Amino acid sequence: MELIVATHNKNKVLEFKKKLSNNFSIKSLHDLNFYEEIPENENSIKKNAIFKSKFIHNIYKSNVFSDDTGLEIEALNNEPGVRSARYSGEEKDPLKNIQLVLKKLEGISNRKARFKTVISLIYNDKSYCFEGIVNGTIIDKPKGNMGFGYDPIFVANNMNETFAEISLDEKNKISHRAIATNKLIDFLSKKVF
Repeated sequence: MELIVATHNKNKVLEFKKKLSNNFSIKSLHDLNFYEEIPENENSIKKNAIFKSKFIHNIYKSNVFSDDTGLEIEALNNEPGVRSARYSGEEKDPLKNIQLVLKKLEGISNRKARFKTVISLIYNDKSYCFEGIVNGTIIDKPKGNMGFGYDPIFVANNMNETFAEISLDEKNKISHRAIATNKLIDFLSKKVF
């Protein structure tokens, strides 16, 4: 079964392909030669995910899914949240985003945070959503060079390493995106197989 993943983020595409490739043919926007930016103007992670899947579905009339992910930090009123990719500006610079988070957290002892992913699926013209959350803490300085985004400063509960210090295989077992993707796989398995 073919599924379009509505993202330009190559790292996300790799994560999804690794999780889904056994059962599905995953087509990225690059595979479809679609290079236009999909607007992310909604005020919540869930609404952004839904908007993106509908946007691509309206063009290709295919089964499609998209995700939106955000880092929510308790002491910052759940910022950066829906603005995670653009927290420090429209250029979506991960290093600047991390620096801004660390600057805002200076002197704050509450470092509780969570990664949240919502996957929006349009399957046979019906919409479904799947959520994944991983709770953890923000550390004082980046560690590791794997992963992407805020991974170098996020340590999940019951772990000693950041998401940027563990392999993609390890991350794919425990991450917020993995949790949401597993729910997506369970759903599709019941529908397709």
